[in-house]
Amino acid sequence: MYLKKVDGPRAVKLPDGSTMTRADLPPADTRRWVASRKAAVVKAVQFGLLTEDQALERYGLSDEELHEWVKAATQHGEEALKVTRVQKFR
Repeated sequence: MYLKKVDGPRAVKLPDGSTMTRADLPPADTRRWVASRKAAVVKAVQFGLLTEDQALERYGLSDEELHEWVKAATQHGEEALKVTRVQKFR
């Protein structure tokens, strides 16, 4: 079995006991950001699977956009990442 060389860990343990791997991340060419994909990127950054710089480069996000996702998820949970709920959680 061949494993591609990557910077950083291949998997991280989440507080709920589950494991998140790089395979759980959205594809790099993602253009339609639903709440579950945003949450996966936020968890990856928060728990060390990706650095902020890696996430910004891989997904073509702005620094402000990623920080807003992290802030919303931290303060209000995954529900706040839904586009239809933005005004409620401001």
